[in-house]
Parts: sequence; C-alpha cells; structure tokens
Amino acid sequence: MTIRPTRATSPFIGLILRTLMLFALGAPVVQAQNAAPPAAFTPTRPVTLIVPFPPGGGTDAVGRAVAERLSQLWGQQMIVDNRAGAQGNVGSAQAARQPGDGHTVLLAHQGVFTVNPHLYKDGGLDPLRDFKPVTRATQQPFVLVAHPSLKAQSLVELIALAKAEPGRISYGSSASGPQLAGEMLKSAAGIDLTHVPYKGAGPAVIDVLAGHIPLLVANPTSVAQHVRSGKLRALVLFGTDPISVLPGTPTAAQAGVAQAGEMPEWYGFAVPASTPDATVAALNRDFRRVLDDPAL
Repeated sequence: MTIRPTRATSPFIGLILRTLMLFALGAPVVQAQNAAPPAAFTPTRPVTLIVPFPPGGGTDAVGRAVAERLSQLWGQQMIVDNRAGAQGNVGSAQAARQPGDGHTVLLAHQGVFTVNPHLYKDGGLDPLRDFKPVTRATQQPFVLVAHPSLKAQSLVELIALAKAEPGRISYGSSASGPQLAGEMLKSAAGIDLTHVPYKGAGPAVIDVLAGHIPLLVANPTSVAQHVRSGKLRALVLFGTDPISVLPGTPTAAQAGVAQAGEMPEWYGFAVPASTPDATVAALNRDFRRVLDDPAL
C-alpha cells in the first residue's frame, strides 16, 4: 500500500497516515498475534452496526449491504442503527461506549477518524484510543455535482461564474471530509462559495435534486444514479484517477485545478477498544469474506 501525501493535505497528514495504517495493517497484525486461526464469530444475539450518519447516504448504503450478508453468514441479524450528529462524532462516540463483546460494530468514517479531531476541541472520542480496527472496506474520491439549473457545464465555467458572483453560489456537504474537499477547491481556484452543512448525504442529495442548493460535494455512491439519469451534473472528482461509475468526469488535475489535490474518502469497520483481539480477528475474517464476494 502506497500513501502519497499532497501539499493540500499536509496539515492532517500525521493523523491520516497513522489512521490509514491502523486500518490497513491493524487486523492482520491481530491475527498474527494469535497462535491458532480465529474461529468464526458466532454472535449470541443480534449485532448492532452503528452508522454515524442518516439513511440515504454512502455510509448507509455500504453498511446495509454488508449487514445483510453478515446476517446470512451468522444466522443472526445485524441491525443498522443510524446515529447522526456532529459530522459523525455522535454515533461514533456511542459505539465507543459499548461493551467490547463483538456485538457492536462501528462503520468507521474517514471524516470522523482523520478530520474531526482537528475541528473539535472535544469530539467525545479519540479514534486511535477508543477503537480497534476490524478492516478497511472502501475508498473513493469525492465528487462535486451541480443541479442542471446552474449555468456551468464544467469546473472552468463554475470558477468563472463564482468569480463573477463571489459568495452567491452555495455548496452543500454532509461531513467534514467533503467540506474539506470543497474548501480545498475554493483555496486552489481562488473563489468564494458559501458552505451549507447537512447531517448526512441523504438530506443533502434531496436538496440538490430539488435545486435548493446548486452544488454538492458527495460520495459517488450517493449521486451516481442521479448523474446517469441527468438529474445532476458531475463537474470534478477529487482524486487522481477516473472512476467507472461516473464515466467522463474529470479529475481536478484534468479540469485544470491540480492544486485542489486528492481527497479520498474511506469507510471501514471498527469495534470498541475493549474487544478481545481474538474476537477482532474473527470479525476481520468474516467481514473480509463478505467484502471479497464479487456480488457485493
């Protein structure tokens, strides 16, 4: 695994690197510490998956897809519990306080683990102290989408429009990660956009589809279907490579604003720090089993 820091992300790079390595390497290390391979995790009651954002966004979609398959694997229901608030801190802190018996899992979010600690004096949790990683799940670039009524067919046209009308164009975001991507774009392009915060991608997508806000920085999972149907227009990806679900959408470098940099979003799964290593290792194997399923 190669992690390439960029100048735009340098204020956050220490914690980001530590957390990325924690999720990328933590679970295999746990397995290595056990003399025998972990037995399959067999929950004795329903398992709660805390998703720290409202229904309708990328975290919810990924969480429910994984929960459905784990329920089948275990023969025991995995219940998705959406706990939104404070850009993911509320639900994450709730998960940290649960018993470490394998029956509570957190959908770990990049914004909570790598951005929020720099924004909140006391967010109610310390991601590196309060959790053990189970596994990484996804990584994808954020995308900036526009309502068709906005008179900008490309990022270049948006920048020109924003410079002509400073502060009059708004963009929405559902967490600290996409907000940071939007602020990086503003800084790189020298434009003034007004930020509108949302508790989750679900309500944010509803508002941009209705034209209440002209722009939204989002996870591709939340908006790809609306881009394909023509209800939204994808302007730029905050990543180094194109993605198949949004064909033809340029990266920041391709759009002429390379300084906006790479702003990936990742999801993972974590458990309270008190969870025994053997349980973490067993969960790691089961989560990886369903994540490796081509159908998922």
